[in-house]
Amino acid sequence: MARAQLNLAIHVVRLESQTDFAGWRDAARRLATNDIPPEDVAWQVEPDGDDGASDLPAAQADARLVVPRDFIERAETVICHCDPERFSLLYRLLWRLRSEPKLLSIATDPDIRRLEAIEKAVHRDIHKMRAFVRFRKIGEGADERYVAWFEPDHFIVERNADFFVRRFTGMRWTILTPLASADWDGERLAIGPGAARRDAPAQDDAEALWRTYFENIFNPARLKVKAMQKEMPKKYWRNLPEASLIPDLIAGADGAASAMIDRMPTSPAPHHAKVKAKHWPTPEPADVVAPEAEDIPELREEAKGCRRCPLWRDATQTVFGEGPDNAFVIFVGEQPGDQEDLAGKPFIGPAGKVFDSILDDAEIDRRKVYVTNAVKHFKFEPRGKRRIHSKPNAGEIQACRWWLDKELDLIKPNLVVALGATAAQSLLGKAVPITKMRGDVVEREDGLRVFLTIHPSFILRIRDQEDKEAEKERFLRDMRKVRELMGS
Repeated sequence: MARAQLNLAIHVVRLESQTDFAGWRDAARRLATNDIPPEDVAWQVEPDGDDGASDLPAAQADARLVVPRDFIERAETVICHCDPERFSLLYRLLWRLRSEPKLLSIATDPDIRRLEAIEKAVHRDIHKMRAFVRFRKIGEGADERYVAWFEPDHFIVERNADFFVRRFTGMRWTILTPLASADWDGERLAIGPGAARRDAPAQDDAEALWRTYFENIFNPARLKVKAMQKEMPKKYWRNLPEASLIPDLIAGADGAASAMIDRMPTSPAPHHAKVKAKHWPTPEPADVVAPEAEDIPELREEAKGCRRCPLWRDATQTVFGEGPDNAFVIFVGEQPGDQEDLAGKPFIGPAGKVFDSILDDAEIDRRKVYVTNAVKHFKFEPRGKRRIHSKPNAGEIQACRWWLDKELDLIKPNLVVALGATAAQSLLGKAVPITKMRGDVVEREDGLRVFLTIHPSFILRIRDQEDKEAEKERFLRDMRKVRELMGS
């Protein structure tokens, strides 16, 4: 924790480490409740300092210090930056929030602009570590473990370690960096001092697998060299076994893209439109009457013959919801995309991968939630050899709401998450401004709580990488709120 001493009119606060958020928070509370302004405080990091009691005055018992929860979450991120002035910035913001409660929403404020820039840098560094860490195997049998070397720009190792624990729980691993090291022995996570590159092992036999995998997933048609180098700067290449392939893959991209286009199908996969409905014929939507299903599997089977709107004619198949029929929470998206339409499963395409990744970071197990869409057939516009997503209209949303209501009736969730405007309109029966109401919980007349947020496909449409990472972090905060609501 922090300790401080009084030098003339300046309070010098010494923190135990570069990421000593608990120490900063304790000192900031004491300082603020004793009305000590930011200009009278100096912040230092002294890992080997005296562990004695803090010289700061105790927090005033009758003084209230109320700040938005969002500030605390953002402060925990900012504390991981390498800027030595971050501690002062955070305390200055805390000081100002006492009299400016709306400060965090003022995008033009210099302190807020600095806060956002630091946040983006930390999020970007966290993303780079998750994307570019490569483990190398050392030892055999009982001595087997995996070691990786990474060079972060900021103090993110401790904050990022839980991600690797969740992803690689079953193996023993160590991540070495110049700033700190993380070690997982299969049961316990330990954060230790930094290391040197020479402490990391040389390449192993598994690196051939990395190169084979990278070569096979490389899509030459989507190659943008400048964007790739921005996303994967050359400083990381020496740690990536697949980096040796990049020059040749770039050189041959044009020819590979042409060959890939020649192999593409000229039409979507055959669909089931010609198969007659199993439970009822093909009348107009107003005349459709389906039998009452008693469980989700039966309802899913009935939905295969849905003709409630014209979308079934061009879609490959009905894409119904998936998940346990006693799920506490249901996530509702807009409609299936191209890949979902072909596979018959929801949220397996690019947006689904973003969704899964952020659920994992928020510690929400997708296997324990139910995922579905407001509209169960893929609506698209043919464009050459591709099928381009087209937004469903109000009539199609209303026609398909019958199925969603049945899913809600059978599962009886305590919470529904509306992913985007289409889902919100289907669940609430009216158009909802998602940007304005994002993060709100709306209670329907039947008592069902509906949490409003964006659809993860929105993240994919953001071109600027920094803005994309910031939006991912905001969506992650939304999912953490959902996890809290799951417990209430």
